[in-house]
Amino acid sequence: MSNISQKLDLRQSQNLVMTPQLQQAIKMLQMNNTELSEFIEEELAQNPLLEKDESANNPDKDDNAPASDSVDAIEENFNEAWTGNEAESTQTDFDPGSSMAEIGAGGSRSFDRLDDSFENRMSAQTTLRDHLIEQLHVSCPDPRDRLIGAELIDQIDESGYLRVSTDELTERLGCKPERLEKLLRIMRGFDPTGIFASDLQDCLALQLDEQGRLDEPMQKLLQHLELIAAHDFEKLAALCGVNETYLQDMLAEIRELNPKPASDFDHLVVQTAIPDVLMKRLPKNLGGGWRVELNSDTLPKVLVNNEYYTEVANASKDKKDKKYLDEQLNNANWLIRAMDQRAKTILKVAGEIVEEQEPFFLFGIEFLRPLTLKDIAERIDMHESTVSRVTNNKYIGTPRGIFELKYFFSTALGDGDDAHSSEAVKAKIKNMIDAEDPGKILSDDKIAELLTAEGVEIARRTVAKYREALHIPSSVQRRKQKKTIPP
Repeated sequence: MSNISQKLDLRQSQNLVMTPQLQQAIKMLQMNNTELSEFIEEELAQNPLLEKDESANNPDKDDNAPASDSVDAIEENFNEAWTGNEAESTQTDFDPGSSMAEIGAGGSRSFDRLDDSFENRMSAQTTLRDHLIEQLHVSCPDPRDRLIGAELIDQIDESGYLRVSTDELTERLGCKPERLEKLLRIMRGFDPTGIFASDLQDCLALQLDEQGRLDEPMQKLLQHLELIAAHDFEKLAALCGVNETYLQDMLAEIRELNPKPASDFDHLVVQTAIPDVLMKRLPKNLGGGWRVELNSDTLPKVLVNNEYYTEVANASKDKKDKKYLDEQLNNANWLIRAMDQRAKTILKVAGEIVEEQEPFFLFGIEFLRPLTLKDIAERIDMHESTVSRVTNNKYIGTPRGIFELKYFFSTALGDGDDAHSSEAVKAKIKNMIDAEDPGKILSDDKIAELLTAEGVEIARRTVAKYREALHIPSSVQRRKQKKTIPP
């Protein structure tokens, strides 16, 4: 017979239910300032009760307030503190209109401070593109050639090389290969010499040809540049058909050339990492130490317009309208609270990292301490996953540069008080190799022995792994390199 029956059981269980707002709060915690700024802009467009705090951008606000410090001013304070200068900074804030400040109704008799003075206009540096365009207009009167040439100029990389193939260029520009090759031959003679080269060998060949030094031995040398990197000069001399003394002279000529012909011109420097957190050294009269604050320049401030809510709510008679207003008010208040909680969490984590890694900021990477996410989570009484979200894709501006927050977490070598950060050990290995005597190259075993004498227990295979991670050649390769002529 079947034992199927019906019965009622009372069970008690706990389930974690993540509301949409809680999910969004977690996502906000993981965003960096730039991503959060974009998210806030979307919320401002959707929620009529949210508005930007215009006073945050008021130029008349107190310049001594902590939140108003610009990145440049903080870097200036960093440099002043780093050099041990306790004197007060005498540099005044830059005033965009300072050059016209002393000009009265009758004008000025002195032109020394005018921004558009002759000297200032003459000191403006020409970009590489402008320099090449000028030569193109002189060398090529045909408008069609000028259009093609302008496209070629736009295709060169930061070193000045044209790495796009001729076939790809002819297909893109819709011109005949003969026309393109003829124009390219002309443009390869532009200043600086070596511009529009296809690679390093081609670039050096153009410069040597201009000097009348591109003979057969030099051509052979350029065809075997990898032997120069390997410091195998005996084989290189044999391939070039010269003795080693003559080869040394050839190498000296190579070193006088410019492998990056575009390097003499200014390039647009793109800052790929914007600090989300700023770290500032406090003066002695404020107790010293460090202050950690959010980079308010990258994060707009928002407010809830309660007056507008009251005005619209009183004028609204439809229940749907009132319900919509209440929802928007709740969403706006939640966003403000979520942003405040995010800021507190980030500052708490960043402050603990700064406190733990203070020796690094004072003395350098060799004093970086081993640190894990769990260590920080226990100190601030938060979950490890929260610390991971806070440190993910976020950067801190410090006296030693801009670092990702995750940079300060590294594994430990050793236990207890004798533990050392793996990054600090890598720095020690690099310093040892940089300072080694060319006549006494340090082997991996010797480096391990020296580190052990300094209290760092490390195996030879670990030294080899760290050395390879730093792209440092072996002791055999370094001995061969350092026995040759210096670079």
